[in-house]
Amino acid sequence: MKKYLIIILCAFAVTACKKEKETELITTKSDSLKLPKDSVAVTSSGEKIVVETIPFPKEIKECSCYFAKSKVDFINEKYIYADDAGKTAYMKIDGKRLTLNLLSSSDMEENDELSKEIEAENYKISVKGRKIKSEEALLFEGTITIEKPDGSVIKLPVYGECAC
Repeated sequence: MKKYLIIILCAFAVTACKKEKETELITTKSDSLKLPKDSVAVTSSGEKIVVETIPFPKEIKECSCYFAKSKVDFINEKYIYADDAGKTAYMKIDGKRLTLNLLSSSDMEENDELSKEIEAENYKISVKGRKIKSEEALLFEGTITIEKPDGSVIKLPVYGECAC
């Protein structure tokens, strides 16, 4: 009888330890899921900057660059940035659709890197990317950084293309 009691207690102890470890694993997984979300949109001091999706601007008639936050958003046409080949850019920031003048734009003239600088009344925007594929259109991955005068900064990943 003592043998059976010892076996039952051991089985119970092993099962209890195993459940504790599973609970610990689940907690760890949920914590690690939060890290990428925080690192995608980095803000510091000041107010939070909200970047929303826009439909492809009707003002753009020919050559353009347009970017989304991810490849999936790009395929689903959820763009956060579009420009008309180096003159005017379009975004929706903090609930306002903005038409912005590009200060500089280098669309891979020297290498496989893309760089755009934009300044507006309340925002300084920088787009940096690298060509990942070249077909009829040039596909890019990179980041967009938006700064406000109050010190707020947000940095988002971008995926998109430049094409005519």
